[in-house]
Amino acid sequence: MTLKDLSFFDLPTPTGAMRVHRFLPKEGELPAVILYSEIYQMTGPIARLAARLACEGFEVLVPEVYHEYEAPSTVLAYDKEGTDRGNFLKFEKPIAAFDSDAKTLIDSIMARPDYRWKGVGAIGFCLGGHLAFRAALDLRVKASSCWYPTDIHSATLGKGQCDDTLARSGEIASELLLIWGRQDPHVPTEGRRKIYDALTAKERTFQWHEFNAAHAFARDEGVRYDEAATRIGFEMTLELFKRKLIS
Repeated sequence: MTLKDLSFFDLPTPTGAMRVHRFLPKEGELPAVILYSEIYQMTGPIARLAARLACEGFEVLVPEVYHEYEAPSTVLAYDKEGTDRGNFLKFEKPIAAFDSDAKTLIDSIMARPDYRWKGVGAIGFCLGGHLAFRAALDLRVKASSCWYPTDIHSATLGKGQCDDTLARSGEIASELLLIWGRQDPHVPTEGRRKIYDALTAKERTFQWHEFNAAHAFARDEGVRYDEAATRIGFEMTLELFKRKLIS
């Protein structure tokens, strides 16, 4: 399946216009999936992951998570300056703003007259993994694939560094897929165990897979990239989305 030319639109939100990049398959019609980026926004690796998913037939929407702070289409570099800026902003933006972004985008999808699906999916990487997990607090999100999500175990996302994501995880009704790298210093063993134990205690429906890989192993630039682990994780994600969003 080939991909149509990508496009974008600017969606009004309570905290200002949010640019959303849209990837459409040339053929087929499957539900919409929100893809949350790393702290760097819509980089080449994120665009390629979005295109890969769109080529399976899904509409893929990639919101710019820092739209209040950066000009539209800003991409932060994979260097110290870009990393420092991205990490600063994830602790500067209030959790309520992350939540209102998600709600507004889901509202816009579900309000389309021609949208015939019962919900949407979410996928995210690093910061985006946390946002995909948190998006599942909205009952219209039917499946979330969360790749090495940061700051869930420490409850430190957003301004004030006191998010309630894990505390509220009992509200999640959709199925979660959590994918980790065992050699990830950002989410160490004890952090992963805390998340696993919380989801188990709250009897949530989730899948859990750990690879012998580093943080950001799905980023196809740099030495961390693990092609085999990414391929397996992608297949697991497709299985989840096709089962929960289509069946």
